[in-house]
Amino acid sequence: MISFFRKSSSAVLAIIMVFVFIVSGCKKADPPPSAAAIQLGPESYAIAADGQIESGPTISGTLVPRDQAVVRAQISGSVLRTLVDQGKPVRAGEIIATIDNSALTDAVTSAKNAVTNAESAVELMHREQQRQETLLKSGAISEQSVDQSRQNTVSAEAALSQAKSLLATAEKQLGYATVRAPFSGVVSEKSVSIGDVVQQGTALYTIVGPSTLELQGTVPANALSIVHIGLQVAFDVTGYPDRNFVGTITRINPTADPMTRQVRIYADIPNKGQALVGGLYAEGRIASILKTTLTLPADAIDHKTITPAVIHIHNGIARRAAVTLGTLDENDNQIEIISGINAGDTVLRGSAMEIALGTKVKATAADTTKK
Repeated sequence: MISFFRKSSSAVLAIIMVFVFIVSGCKKADPPPSAAAIQLGPESYAIAADGQIESGPTISGTLVPRDQAVVRAQISGSVLRTLVDQGKPVRAGEIIATIDNSALTDAVTSAKNAVTNAESAVELMHREQQRQETLLKSGAISEQSVDQSRQNTVSAEAALSQAKSLLATAEKQLGYATVRAPFSGVVSEKSVSIGDVVQQGTALYTIVGPSTLELQGTVPANALSIVHIGLQVAFDVTGYPDRNFVGTITRINPTADPMTRQVRIYADIPNKGQALVGGLYAEGRIASILKTTLTLPADAIDHKTITPAVIHIHNGIARRAAVTLGTLDENDNQIEIISGINAGDTVLRGSAMEIALGTKVKATAADTTKK
């Protein structure tokens, strides 16, 4: 009897366990909780869009005034006056210095007297020639006497011409005693003072025209195929932070430096308001390539693999897409995208590119309501 009871209990327990298993099997398993999408601010993504790409060889060099002249003494003597100093503007033809001209004044006076005497001699010879010709007609003198008179007239006229030439030379030398500015500009250097004794050729002043500067820079010889006169040069200047300047190539040296294989390039820089000064160092780029194309920031490109790629948001999921790259605009940090994505695609950049592929991502716009 006891044995039967035990067997019945075991059977009942087994039936209960089977029933529990069946019931539990009929219930559906609860789905795993869905992961929330990672939200990224505007600094963590970029949107592919059409934009301008500029590129070209770099150029570096020095800014110099395009118009510059060293005014030198044309005569020897003591400096009597200096009328301008460094940094002062001057007009073309303005007197800037004078040199002692006492000896030259005497020379001009002497030359004028010589001209006066020569003119008198010519007049006298002309009258004598006329008298001789009158006597010849009356048969009072021979032809030989008239010829001699004519020769004397020619000699007197030659002496007058020489005297006038000497006078012009003396007056020109006297004019050199008054030193004038060769063009309108600014005095950049003053080399003499009152009382200095100068010789012919001594530097007195340096005058520059600051309205146009010239960038004298160099580019690699292998870049000449894409560099030509008329191209723009965008550059930065030491001492002018956060300012960009633009010039135009006007000349290209026909020979390269045999040591560096660099070619000298000259670009005119308009200098309105004289914001720039000569002698400063400049670095920039020749805009030899300019086109409108699909672009992305250069830091949005993933170079971890052999083929360049981007991490873009596709249907809210971070996906990798291989891209074909074109021209790099180093100044604006933009790169041309030839293929792989389309305009309007959202691409991760910077540290956001470390997000695991397949992660849900949501790009959020900047909050413009915050002040």
